[in-house]
Amino acid sequence: MTARLDAKARLGLTLIAGGAVANIYYNQPLLGLIVAEFGDRAALWVPTTALVGYGLGIVGLVPLGDALPRRALIVGQCLGLALALLAVGLAPNLASLALAHLVVGVLASAAQQAVPLAAELAPDASRGRIVGQVMTGLLTGILLARTASGFVGAHLGWRPVFLVAALLALAMAAIARATLPQTPQTHPLRYRALMLSILHLARTQPVLRTASLSQALLFAAFNAFWATLALLVEGPPFGLTAAGAGLFGVIGVCGAFVAPLSGRFTDRRGAKPVVLGGSLMVALSFVVLWAGGTWSLAAVALGVLLIDIGMNGALIANQTRAYALVPGARGRINTVLFTTLFVFGALGAYAGSQAFLLVGWPGVCAVGLAFSALAVIVAARDPHPPGVRTT
Repeated sequence: MTARLDAKARLGLTLIAGGAVANIYYNQPLLGLIVAEFGDRAALWVPTTALVGYGLGIVGLVPLGDALPRRALIVGQCLGLALALLAVGLAPNLASLALAHLVVGVLASAAQQAVPLAAELAPDASRGRIVGQVMTGLLTGILLARTASGFVGAHLGWRPVFLVAALLALAMAAIARATLPQTPQTHPLRYRALMLSILHLARTQPVLRTASLSQALLFAAFNAFWATLALLVEGPPFGLTAAGAGLFGVIGVCGAFVAPLSGRFTDRRGAKPVVLGGSLMVALSFVVLWAGGTWSLAAVALGVLLIDIGMNGALIANQTRAYALVPGARGRINTVLFTTLFVFGALGAYAGSQAFLLVGWPGVCAVGLAFSALAVIVAARDPHPPGVRTT
C-alpha cells in the first residue's frame, strides 16, 4: 500500500485538502460586506455555522473512510459541495445563508478524508513528514482562502466568491478521480458500529484525548482571532477594505510552511516539545495583539504570524502521534481529534465575536489568551512520553 503514495497522489491529496477546507473560511474577510446586506447577526451566524457544519461532517462522514473507499467518498463530497456553494451564492436572506454555510461545512470535511488517507499510505518512519506535506496544503488553503475571497469580494461583491468556489469544487472532484489511488474496503462495519467504535477510541486512548484537548484549545483561540480580524482592520483607525483584510492571510501562509518541519521534528523527537512550543507561541501572539493590535498594523501582522506558526506546528505533532495509535482506525481517530477541534473552534469564533461586539478588541485578545494559556497547561502536564503507542 505504501507504493501507491506516489508524487501524483501526494499532490492530489494536498490540493484536495486545501481546496475543500478553504470553503469554510471564504466568509471571514467578507463579513463586513455580508453584515452590510444582512445585519449584525450575520457576523455571529455565518462563521459559526460553517465551523459547526464542518464538525458535523467530521463526525458523520469522515469515519466512513475506514469502511468505504475514500476516493469515492471524496468525489461525492466535492460534487455535493459545488451545489451547496451555489446555494450560498444565491442565498436571499440570513437564514438561508446560514443553512447553506452549514451544509458547506459538512461537505468540506472532504479535507479530513484526504489527511487520513495520506497517513494510511505513508510508511511509519516518515508519517509525520508526509502528513505535514498534505497539511501544508490544507493550512495554505485556509489562509489563502481569506486573501482570495477578500480580493474578489472587494471588487465584485461577496456572492461571486462562492459561485467561483462552486466551480473549484467541481474541479476538485475531477482531481480526486484522476490522482487518488483506489483503496479497498478495509472494515466491513455497519454505520452504527463505526459510530460506537469512535466512542471506544475516545475512551481507551489517553494520548488521543490529550492531543485532541490541547489542539482544540489552540483552535478556539485561532478562530476567536480570525472570526473578528476583518471587523478590527476595516474599522478605525485602519479603515482597510475586504481585500486589505484578506491580505493578512498571505502572512499566515508563512506559518503553514512549518508543517513539514514540525512533522520531521516529531518523527525524530516526539510530539510534546512541539506542542508545548506551539502553545507558548500562540499565547505570545495574543499578548502582542493586545498590546498593539488597536493602533499598529505591524503588531497585527506579527500576531498573525505567531498564531499561525504556533497552531500549525502543534497540529502536525498532535496529528502524527494520534495517527500512530491504531492502524486501520485513522478516519475515526481523525474524527475524535477534529470533532473536538471544531466544537472548540465554533466556541472560539462565537466567543471572540461576542467579545468584540461587547468589549472590543481587548475582549477578543482576552478570550484568545485564556484559551491558549489553557493549551500551555495541558501540553506542559502531558504525561505521555514521545513515541507512546496504545493499541
